[in-house]
Amino acid sequence: KVEAIHRLTGEIAPQRIGLALTADDVRRIAASGRKVALIGVENAYPLGEDLRKIREFYDRGARYMSLAHNGHSQWSDSNTGETQGWRWNGLSPLGKQAIAEMNRVGIMIDISHPSKASSMQTFELSRAPVIASHSAVRALCNHSRNMDDEQLQALKRNGGVIQVVAFASYIRCAPPERQAALQKLYADFGLRQGGRGGRGGVQAALDSLPPERRADFERRMAEIDRLYPVPPRATVKDFVDHIDYAVKLIGIDHVGISSDFDGGGGVDGWSDASETFNVTLELVRRGYSEEEIAKLWSGNLLRVMNEVQRVAAELRRSSNRLPQ
Repeated sequence: KVEAIHRLTGEIAPQRIGLALTADDVRRIAASGRKVALIGVENAYPLGEDLRKIREFYDRGARYMSLAHNGHSQWSDSNTGETQGWRWNGLSPLGKQAIAEMNRVGIMIDISHPSKASSMQTFELSRAPVIASHSAVRALCNHSRNMDDEQLQALKRNGGVIQVVAFASYIRCAPPERQAALQKLYADFGLRQGGRGGRGGVQAALDSLPPERRADFERRMAEIDRLYPVPPRATVKDFVDHIDYAVKLIGIDHVGISSDFDGGGGVDGWSDASETFNVTLELVRRGYSEEEIAKLWSGNLLRVMNEVQRVAAELRRSSNRLPQ
């Protein structure tokens, strides 16, 4: 995938999209009228146990990295441990070393998928601000992928940013009774509950079930739908409610916006890039200024990107000054 991005931006369509390695690159490419590509590593599992791979990915263009995804890794627990149990109770010993290495190299640390314990330990260890690249507010939707008030306050103290994500099932949660019934259903069938509207993460496993078991699953799912109907799909207004909450709690400088369109994201009114103006319009309706909206759409994230690279440069200078 990394090589594909380099080919796209360097050979196939350089006149339409550019690869950004710094915040200044983002601004320069956007000012030229082109789209901007940033490379992220959403799961550090493929790095094995080699800390040197962090620098290797940086050299190949990666500028943000998550130590876990929807499952525990050798580096960190995932948010999915809330239903599946914990492996490390946060970061692993190797993961704690990885935080220092990402600080030294200059990669933004992404805490959206790791567990709460992992993120709180990251706040304690990181010398640079961190990002939650695509999470929402747990006080408004009780999902393990969202950040609670304690995490948000810690993020503020760290200087980081939460990119509030327009992922419908993270914005408007199903009733607790439905969530409990779904959790039991998936457990009874040995399936892992995913984030794609509650079922996308288990589709492949469902397809592999024998016909009788699949029919039983569908029968029980229909009964859950009857007893606890799926709530209406989240809207742009619901989405901006999450932005409002975060801004009021931790301040405009620590909140951003994300879509996750490539991973199941979208709400009614912002289902693809063509509807992006609807988000800005709702922000204007709620009294956000042009300067504040600019911070939400990119300014805050670019500030963190700059700061991460400034900290990395300082750490490298300090290392060079140490006695040999």
